[in-house]
Amino acid sequence: MRKIGCLVVLLLGVAVGWLLRDQLFRGLRSSSETTAATTWESLSPAGAARMRAALAKLQDPRGPVFVSVRPADLASYVYEQLAKQLPPSADSLEAGAFGERLYVRASVKPSDFGGSDVLGPLAGFLADRERMQFGGTFHIIRPGLAEFRVQEIRFREFPVPTGAIPRLLRRIEKGARPQGVSEDGLPLVVPSYIGDVRVKPGTVTLYRNAPAA
Repeated sequence: MRKIGCLVVLLLGVAVGWLLRDQLFRGLRSSSETTAATTWESLSPAGAARMRAALAKLQDPRGPVFVSVRPADLASYVYEQLAKQLPPSADSLEAGAFGERLYVRASVKPSDFGGSDVLGPLAGFLADRERMQFGGTFHIIRPGLAEFRVQEIRFREFPVPTGAIPRLLRRIEKGARPQGVSEDGLPLVVPSYIGDVRVKPGTVTLYRNAPAA
């Protein structure tokens, strides 16, 4: 159960410790985008409700072909579904969109993620509780199955080496991985009518599948 809970933290972030650095915002094309990107929001039941309403619109054949939601709304929706598996050590969850990545952060116990067995020398610099963040992008593998490709994990200001991310994910993952999931990917069950998920500063956009020919 602890391993499952750790996976939920990674999925949320949502994750998911850290201190934000200027390099996270390189490439933003306008001051308005920068303002949006620096907004972090807490996960909440209201956010999950907004996400469900957005999905209902997308499911309607007469509705829009895409919907845009707050990053925290998407994370809140996932959290609501998996809250019972979340370990007690995780709290203060927040989410935000930075550049083209979704980030989630939370206060966690590094020991829940394997401690020195997985984090190596990095574990020696960490306290009993740390702020953790992870960021990445979404990829739809096939109808009903997506993955969140984890491209960055940090505990406080310390980055986990990119090459170690797949090993960390395998350590906390439980059960067989669905076919087609990347080494740095976390499998996600999604409604079959979702065809694409794109992240921009401050927002996440979900697109409906094109009708079958």
